[in-house]
Amino acid sequence: MLASVLLAAAAATTPIVDKVEPPYWWTGMRNDTLQLMVTGPGVADAAVHLDSPGITLLDDVRLDSPDYKFLYLKIGPDAQPGTVPITFTVGKASQTVDYSLRSRAKAPEAHEGFSAEDVLYLLMPDRFAQGEAATADPYADLRFKARPDRDNPNARHGGNIAGIIDRLDYLHDLGVTAIWVCPVLENDMPGGSYHGYATTDYYRIDPRFGTNEEWNRLIDEAGKRGMKVVMDMIFNHSGVAHPWMEDMPSADWFNHPEGDVMTNFRLSTVHDPYASEYDRDATVNGWFVRGMPDLNQRNPHLMKYLTQNSIWWVESSGINGIRMDTYPYADMKAMAAWAEDVIKEYPNFNIVGECWYANEGGAAFWQQGSRLNPTDTKLPTVMDFKLTTDGHRYFDEPTTPWTGLNGLYDHLAMDFMFPEPQKILTFLDNHDTDRFLLAEPDSLDVWKQAVTFLLTSRGIPQIYYGTELLMNGSKEGSDGFVRRDFPGGFPGDTVDAFTPEGRTPMQNEAWDYLSDLLRWRRDTANDVIARGRLRHFMPIDCAYVYERELDGRQVIVAINGTDAPLSLDMKRYAEIMPQGATYHRPLGGADITVGDTLTLAPRETLVLQNF
Repeated sequence: MLASVLLAAAAATTPIVDKVEPPYWWTGMRNDTLQLMVTGPGVADAAVHLDSPGITLLDDVRLDSPDYKFLYLKIGPDAQPGTVPITFTVGKASQTVDYSLRSRAKAPEAHEGFSAEDVLYLLMPDRFAQGEAATADPYADLRFKARPDRDNPNARHGGNIAGIIDRLDYLHDLGVTAIWVCPVLENDMPGGSYHGYATTDYYRIDPRFGTNEEWNRLIDEAGKRGMKVVMDMIFNHSGVAHPWMEDMPSADWFNHPEGDVMTNFRLSTVHDPYASEYDRDATVNGWFVRGMPDLNQRNPHLMKYLTQNSIWWVESSGINGIRMDTYPYADMKAMAAWAEDVIKEYPNFNIVGECWYANEGGAAFWQQGSRLNPTDTKLPTVMDFKLTTDGHRYFDEPTTPWTGLNGLYDHLAMDFMFPEPQKILTFLDNHDTDRFLLAEPDSLDVWKQAVTFLLTSRGIPQIYYGTELLMNGSKEGSDGFVRRDFPGGFPGDTVDAFTPEGRTPMQNEAWDYLSDLLRWRRDTANDVIARGRLRHFMPIDCAYVYERELDGRQVIVAINGTDAPLSLDMKRYAEIMPQGATYHRPLGGADITVGDTLTLAPRETLVLQNF
């Protein structure tokens, strides 16, 4: 990672400095204080000399380990891009590090985040597609060299960034506008850690996925197609094989460093006014699993390191958003400061936190500006896990006065708790849950209702890779069962579902429907759905009818929640569909002029627009 940091040793038989992080930085940042984490044997004892115009050494910090030094530099407004020589001296030995400062590629406001105008396509790089490797032997400098084994659902399968780049045209044709990529940073862990959630180097793309340069090319190529990229990050924990575990910078770098306390996964303790300190400590400070030690965000040097890491990836690669894993398991106040710093640097950016609650109140507690939380989390976007956990019964169950689509109505009726409902990430499934389809369906009716609601209701929709192919299954027994390889993404695959010829007739029906819906949303109805008012009607007649409206333009959706035809009395819906009004059916079918009744076929999903 020192490709951009030139090390020149003088009168030293062994280097004083092994590594400097971040590997480079920029002039003109809104936060003018830069932390350098310097590592090397005994570097804490080194005297530091720096003499560059516009740059001031504010602090030289030694913690518990002799092998770490933290330098705090003020990068003044008159500092110029170029090389900053920093000399480290121990006794008669000295070493000069030529640290690189760069010019910013674009203004902070030009870093555009994701929003309700977008539809995110979540993919797991190891399982999506394999392209030509960027290096001859990506395992060369890894400690753990487990090779891909596609027969093992819990092993690496060999997908990489090159494979994603090769399939960008497929994703654009499908109609998505953003890609959320599961973590791609180095996970040099026993067993391979194919999922990416056990980081061992925060500044390096895992070589099995590619290189930093290849990651940047993915963002560039996606941008050429009008697509954004959201980067998955994890600050609650690292991987147990991270060098920090072998040589902790300070004794409090990790919570419970002996690994004797595991989290209880009970996020209610974070907002429970009656919670014991014992339970709350286990939730927030316990290790996530044995292989993922819990980072102590209350350590200011660690938190500065992590904050700079986020900013470095935004600035160096141009990502359009961050999805922060296991958000409530980290320290709330420290993460609020992190989010505030990132948004201050990039005011049009967006961050979504994984706040996994099966109820609306828990999720609303975490959104920025929540009246439920005495601490402003500064977190713009939270996730609608309630829709995910209960989505099956919302759409699968026949609608009665208390079941089926009435549950969906009641769920949205709780949006009064959220400061910004349009900044809720909505999804039917993801890499940590059962697939929405537990088995291959006999009919697409219910599936069409679910994906139509997802893409036309409030919030920022996310679809999970393979949804367009009706990929199905339960994670019971192994997470790998809901993280199967995309057919056709790997050398030797006998079926290529990236092409119509490689899909079954039902898969093509699903792909075409979803693609038509996505492209209509993207190209025609985007502003109405992204910014329009939502008004809905209780499904007392077993149909769920709702409107999105912006400046007189309407999108109206009617869903029949039963297996029988329904005749709707249109007097009830006159406030959004007046008598005599004519509506176009953008997904096919004849125009509709509103009369006394409207008949819906069994399980029909009707999409209308007046423009």
